[in-house]
Order: sequence, then structure tokens, then C-alpha cells
Amino acid sequence: MISSIAVQILPMTTDTDEVIRIVDYVIAYIDKSGVNYQVGPFESSLEGDYDQLMNILKELPKVAAQISDIPVMVYSKINMATKSDVLTIAKKTDKYRDK
Repeated sequence: MISSIAVQILPMTTDTDEVIRIVDYVIAYIDKSGVNYQVGPFESSLEGDYDQLMNILKELPKVAAQISDIPVMVYSKINMATKSDVLTIAKKTDKYRDK
């Protein structure tokens, strides 16, 4: 099933350098997963197979914990479609790129 998720990893610290370091590490993990994704200023959007995305999502707090003992909050939105004609990240956002 084609799906998309939006996910925000929010380290519970006021140290902005540490927030960026942890979030960058998590984004690198997402990148290595091979799914299509797009990073935004508040959350990242991923799309692909539902089960694959759920496996990635459940690992994200563990990934953050690999480099820091700072607790993280994980916020997610999930969209699942059973048809191939899905509103992809590109269909939703490409018209706003380069603006």
C-alpha cells in the first residue's frame, strides 16, 4: 500500500546546536532507508510502502538515542492509500518549489 507520513523529531532541550545535531542524525538514517522523503522546517515527509514506513517510524526514537540521552518527542501524521493514484509529495509541493 502506498503511504506517506509526516514526522517531527523534537529533542527535549533548549540547546539548539544539540537539536540540530540529533535531527540531522535522524535525517541521515531516513536517507539511508532509500524511501522518498522531503525535509521541511518543522517536519519531514516520507512516502513509500506502508509497512516500510512504519518500520522506519518506530526506529526513529532509537536512532536519536544512539547519539544522545536527551529524550525526544515524536509527532507523526500517517496517510495510507490503497490505490496507486495517490497524492504524492511531488504533487502536493512541487508547484511551490523555487518560490
